[in-house]
Amino acid sequence: MAIGEARPGYELWRPNREKTESLTTRFLAVVLLVASVVLMLIVTLGGWDVLVGGSTYGIISLIFVAVYILLAVMIWRWSRGALSLTLALSVLLAIFCAVGAPSWFARDKAGFTEASLPSDLIGLLVVLLIPVQIALLIVAAIAFRQEWHVEEERPIGSGDSAGGDPQAETGSLAGAS
Repeated sequence: MAIGEARPGYELWRPNREKTESLTTRFLAVVLLVASVVLMLIVTLGGWDVLVGGSTYGIISLIFVAVYILLAVMIWRWSRGALSLTLALSVLLAIFCAVGAPSWFARDKAGFTEASLPSDLIGLLVVLLIPVQIALLIVAAIAFRQEWHVEEERPIGSGDSAGGDPQAETGSLAGAS
């Protein structure tokens, strides 16, 4: 029998995905990923003209944005594997923000060209990305421990409907031969 398939007369059930905690954690992870994407896009597009290294770092930032969007979609679809990548990338982005934020505030001296947005605003947005990434790190770690991947077989119709076997325990293999 292939992985992810149930025996005839049985259905796969993922009990941890139905819990309120799991639903809330998944929603928070997606919201934090989207908030990160919005902040990264504002910083990247607002400071494109003055990014060190020219458009190379802007393109890297846009790739980061695309990966975060992909991670948000994967987490919305209950991919537990995307959580570990989210953990790693949130740490990496928080480090980048912590290192890069002071340079945006140092651009108020003579001789610096001004970006599309004021440098102080871009610096503030970069600083705001740090707690967002820390929150994303915490939420992804909590979600990873919720074991979204656990599957159990149960007889078809024994779920939330009233027609199921009243003696069968939730998550048991009642009636299995």
